[in-house]
Amino acid sequence: MLADAVRIARWAAVERDRDHDPHATSATERAAAALGLTPAQVRAGWDRARLAGLVELHGDTARPGWRLRAWDRDDSAVLRGWVALFDAWSLVHAAPGDVAPASVAEVVEAVPQVLSLLQLSAGPVLVPALLDLLRQRVAELREERCEVPARHRGESAANGQAPEPWTEPHPDPDSLPRLLDWALEGLAAVGALTLGDGQATLTPLGNWAVWVKLEQICVAAQSPAGHIEQSAEDMLRGCARLTPGPARVEYRAWLAARPVGSAVTELLAVARGEDALLRGLAFEALRVVGAPAEAEVRAAAEEVCLRPYALLWLAEYEGADPDDAPDVLTREEATWLWVDTAAAVADHGESTLLVRHLESAVQGTVPALLDEVRAVGHPRTVQVLVALAAAHPDPALAKAVRRAAFQVHTGGA
Repeated sequence: MLADAVRIARWAAVERDRDHDPHATSATERAAAALGLTPAQVRAGWDRARLAGLVELHGDTARPGWRLRAWDRDDSAVLRGWVALFDAWSLVHAAPGDVAPASVAEVVEAVPQVLSLLQLSAGPVLVPALLDLLRQRVAELREERCEVPARHRGESAANGQAPEPWTEPHPDPDSLPRLLDWALEGLAAVGALTLGDGQATLTPLGNWAVWVKLEQICVAAQSPAGHIEQSAEDMLRGCARLTPGPARVEYRAWLAARPVGSAVTELLAVARGEDALLRGLAFEALRVVGAPAEAEVRAAAEEVCLRPYALLWLAEYEGADPDDAPDVLTREEATWLWVDTAAAVADHGESTLLVRHLESAVQGTVPALLDEVRAVGHPRTVQVLVALAAAHPDPALAKAVRRAAFQVHTGGA
């Protein structure tokens, strides 16, 4: 289903680094000649490569997507790529141009029920039965939106009553048979079902995809703390009160309820904020995401405030033992992470935890730690040192820490 798309994406990844004569043949023609495909096949494969996440568009530039890099070593990347194509079936197969967009949108929204019937039937289903279900679901959608035909709205106004909620009237419902055909053909085009003589049957791949979607709905429903409707920041704040196990359940439920790409972007946006605790929790949630977050986490490793977290995430993703993962950090990065974690403890923890955190520093002595903390340039250094000095029971050590805080604050050596 995606073989040509993979070949074209790999060809494009090599070609983008080459200089080409702007007056020479087009990229489509060059790809067709190099891969033994027709220009139409190249265009179709390129569309599928974009929809499956094999390539990513950044302005006018196309770059290899994480799925392309993982394609030969990660079966889940292949399946996720196909699911992305499956989700985009309405883009793969263009809708009839003479049907109102509102009607097309209704059918797209109703298709999950059609697919559920196909799965429950575990075999061929006649098109008339699917059409009956489609009509019923579209009627339910219109009722949920409280649509009132324009004629009834006019009668209400003539009787002096407030107009009821309404939308523009939809075209003749006889467009539904055509739209059902379009939907079935689109799903067949991405390999989700096969079409026979007046009937449709889910393929094994389509059956698996429907099962995955239903499982995601069930996971989203299993959110005991009820965070799935909240923003990433509010969800993470709620999870801060949970132990790691229940927190992971919440992360999975929250992620299952939204597109993975936007979820990763939202989590990283929270990680860039000032709250160090949320920064750490955002990367814990990204560990639940796994492979789909790799590209954005790798890019985040170029940002100073995210680099230690991103490097640890990547090390564990690539198979390092969590106990050995800190070895990927330089001494400066480890010190920066120590200060950031101390900031989280100072903001949200108890003073005893901050004193205990002192023991986790990679430096062997407190003077060495203070020297390196002063040099690392973390924006919360002064607040962390002041809090540590206030919490530590040893007066001499507390005095040294306060002196270090003063030196950082005043810019002294």
